[in-house]
Amino acid sequence: MDETQNNRTSLVKGAKDIAKEAKRQAAKNFSKAVDRASDEYSAHRSYNRFQNEDEEENNYNTYTQQDGHYADNAANDEDGASSDATEGHDDEDEIYEGEYQGVPAYNDGKPRDGQVALGQPVSDSLKSRKELENERQADEEELAQQYELIMQECGHGRFQWQLFFVLGLALMSDGVEVFVVGFVLPSAETDMCVPNSGAGWLGSIVYLGMMFGAFFWGGLSDKVGRKQCLLISMSVNGFFAFLSSFVQGYSMFLFCRMVSGFGIGGAVPIVFSYFAEVLAREKRGEHLSWLCMFWMIGGIYASAMAWAIIPHYGWSFSMGSAYQFHSWRVFVVVCALPCVSAVVALTFMPESPRFYLETGKHDEAWMVLKHIHDTNMRARGEPERVFTVNRIKIPKQLDELVEMQNESANPVLKVLFKIKAELRGIWLTFMRCFNYPVKDNTMKLAAVWFTLSFGYYGLSVWFPDVIKHLQADEYASRVKIHNNERIEDFTFNFTLENQIHRNSVFLNDRFISMKFKAVTFIDSSFLNYSFFYNTDIDDAKLTNSRVINSSFHHNKTGCQMTFDDDYSAYWVYFVNFLGTLAVLPGNIVSALLMDKIGRLSMLGGSMVLSGISCFFLWFGTSESMMIFMLCLYNGLSISAWNSLDVVTTELYPTDRRGTGFGFCNAMCKLAAVLGNLIFGSLVGITKAIPILLASSVLVGGGLVGLRLPDTRANVLM
Repeated sequence: MDETQNNRTSLVKGAKDIAKEAKRQAAKNFSKAVDRASDEYSAHRSYNRFQNEDEEENNYNTYTQQDGHYADNAANDEDGASSDATEGHDDEDEIYEGEYQGVPAYNDGKPRDGQVALGQPVSDSLKSRKELENERQADEEELAQQYELIMQECGHGRFQWQLFFVLGLALMSDGVEVFVVGFVLPSAETDMCVPNSGAGWLGSIVYLGMMFGAFFWGGLSDKVGRKQCLLISMSVNGFFAFLSSFVQGYSMFLFCRMVSGFGIGGAVPIVFSYFAEVLAREKRGEHLSWLCMFWMIGGIYASAMAWAIIPHYGWSFSMGSAYQFHSWRVFVVVCALPCVSAVVALTFMPESPRFYLETGKHDEAWMVLKHIHDTNMRARGEPERVFTVNRIKIPKQLDELVEMQNESANPVLKVLFKIKAELRGIWLTFMRCFNYPVKDNTMKLAAVWFTLSFGYYGLSVWFPDVIKHLQADEYASRVKIHNNERIEDFTFNFTLENQIHRNSVFLNDRFISMKFKAVTFIDSSFLNYSFFYNTDIDDAKLTNSRVINSSFHHNKTGCQMTFDDDYSAYWVYFVNFLGTLAVLPGNIVSALLMDKIGRLSMLGGSMVLSGISCFFLWFGTSESMMIFMLCLYNGLSISAWNSLDVVTTELYPTDRRGTGFGFCNAMCKLAAVLGNLIFGSLVGITKAIPILLASSVLVGGGLVGLRLPDTRANVLM
């Protein structure tokens, strides 16, 4: 009996021990599951993965609580738990794609499949569009503050300077494109025998291309990224700029330059948006202003190359009479080199991390930010410094209604459908630039961009014609007039220049291998076998004159390109070189004072002062006086350009920065087209109207600029 009782007691005790061990094991496994779920919140997981799909199912055993006990529902009762070697690496436990790179993860708090989480937010599908937009706005504000702290941790160093020079080459290409128009215009129109009715279209067509390009590429950069759009736009510019140097017809030349302008139009809005997004607040104003210097460098480069290449007629070759490659075409090829260099250098730079965050690509953004941090720390001699950022806030991604395309559709139709979808996306983003609270800022910025550009381009692009007009007046004042002369049996084998022959008679004279430069024969006669050999005389030089019993051999016909004994071209290029170099002091001053006196004070003050200096051009009666006033105007206006670039970049949120900047830059190019046409039509008639017009719009634009909000203390939204 006692033995039976003892056996029963031992059995009960053993059962209790087994129950305790089972309970302890269950608690241990449950604790592991809880720890793993907690780790998944802060361990290395992709933002994209948790935002676009539910989390992967838990591979651990699940437990249900019944009557205060946990019952094991798994199939491994015999083993109890996996070994240390295989724990966490079951077949269904998919390794996170960025885990091996050390990319931190983010859990968006979504419940697992089949679970109901008490206290969790309402599903996005049950919220209105307005509520989702408000949540995204709150997320963007939180991201702006966090991103500023991240950029301060990354520091300012080698990476920013590398990107500075790469983007500087792209901005330099934009400056070159602008100046190429003015320098090539006279030579191209002469070489291609363009009539006066077609003159000036080259400048207008290039700016039209830049206008559409700024709007398109700026908007597209908000959709597909800064780097990718800049690469494509610069490639388009470089290819068609290079192609334009070889085409012979004027219409085809116009087309190539228009497409080239369309490509380079994206440079300004993307470059400033791109660079601003890797700068901390205290560095942004100054270094964006330093970046503006590359536009000046582009102008200096174009002026120097034009001065060195175009007047040299020997820098040309021909293939028969059908193909002519004159020196101005060599100049066009040389001016495409900065663009090619920018494309090559840009391929080695990363995408903007801020753009990645706006589009929900956390892993890519973290990797770029870590690259920035590590690059700067190594340059400082502190490679041991660790990038401490684990999780970065990303804004809520709002779904857009997209029309689905049939998979079996024609490939051409698919491409057209894709283009249509991208254009629609650009348009919708553009319309958001007119929503509260950025609507008023967009209107004011557009007005300031238009007025500043109208005054600057209206005077600068056609300024070579002003110099030519003054030179023509001086040249005409030195004309030699010959009346009632009679020349018989004489050989002319030298150049006749700047002469007028009235009622003159030439008997049996010989004109051999000579030029008639600015020579006109009025009511004159060529009689008795006068002989013309290899001359450039034509009907335009003979006014009411008679040619009787005279012969012409190997006469030069058409448009003649030559710079021999013509120093006016050198003078025009040198003047533009001086005008561009004059902005250097203004660039330095604006960069050093941008964060000290404020963007708006510099913008408004610079525009008002440049308008006043422009007004005094009216009183310029000589070339030297006009050149001095032009240099003064350029030096004062550059601070307004730099301030406007910085303010425009800082006023728009990241998801609309490229679009808003592109629209403002498009207004800038529209003003350039109008200024080109208006000033060009008046430069030979009067200089009072263009100068007064430019002065008034600059002062008005400066007053509008003072009404913009101050962005000096803003973080990038």
